[in-house]
Amino acid sequence: MTTNENPLTALSDAMAEAVEKAGAATVTVDARRRMPASGIVFRSNLVLTADHVVEREDDIRIVLPNGSQVGGRLAGRDPGSDLALLHTDGDGLAVGEAASQAARIGQLVLALGRPSEEGIQASLGVVSAVGGPVRTGRGGLLEHYLRTDTIPYPGFSGGPLISTSGQVVGLNTSGLARGVSLTIPVPFAWQVAESLAQHGSVRRGYLGIRSQPVALPVAQRQALGREQSTGLLLVGVEDNSPAARAGLLVGDILVALAGDPITDPDERLTKLVGALVGQPTALQVLRGGQPQMITVTIGERK
Repeated sequence: MTTNENPLTALSDAMAEAVEKAGAATVTVDARRRMPASGIVFRSNLVLTADHVVEREDDIRIVLPNGSQVGGRLAGRDPGSDLALLHTDGDGLAVGEAASQAARIGQLVLALGRPSEEGIQASLGVVSAVGGPVRTGRGGLLEHYLRTDTIPYPGFSGGPLISTSGQVVGLNTSGLARGVSLTIPVPFAWQVAESLAQHGSVRRGYLGIRSQPVALPVAQRQALGREQSTGLLLVGVEDNSPAARAGLLVGDILVALAGDPITDPDERLTKLVGALVGQPTALQVLRGGQPQMITVTIGERK
């Protein structure tokens, strides 16, 4: 920027360039009876969108940024996270660039949509809240979510939330919280998309335990050697479950899974998604007040 250049003009130009960049990877998804929605190109022949806008699994019409149309079909869906992956008949599409840094409260962002053949649309705002985990209205659990004050115009569901540099921060949807627009952060959205590409669904882990949060006394916190005020007291272990086969007992307190502290049931459910399923995984428990490491092979919830 030159010394005489208006900083507002420079910001405006940067945002227009960001929309142009991310708009090249934003498509129209026509897979329902009413108004079409939007989608993000995840790979050169795969489009990620909101699951609730995909009402038919074939005869899907995808309108590309250049105005041409290609067919699409369902590659996989995960209603719990309101994400669906579509395989396109075309190839070589421009792919959305995932943001390298997590979104921050107060960050300027743009919500994009391509709900019609008229072209890309944008709405400016800031990230107003970062929350999670939260149980969704579709029977799932979202590890993190973003709220913004961008305007969710009709047909924006499935489209990207982007930074002022044009990187994808997340996927916007109104299908998770009774019509309230939320943004699924890109690390989680991309993780789900990868699972859908490989398996057609999201693999969710199963331990076979019932648990409840419990406060850790000072002595147990000292035994752990870290600041952790709560864990999960095991109040039930199912017969012949992964937990039972690994030797977990009623009365154990689960405090970590795969190296990450576990303080409430939602954190446990969030961790048991994707790559850990079917894999030997280290659990840390407090037994008799002393920490122990136990290896369990995570089962898959059917």
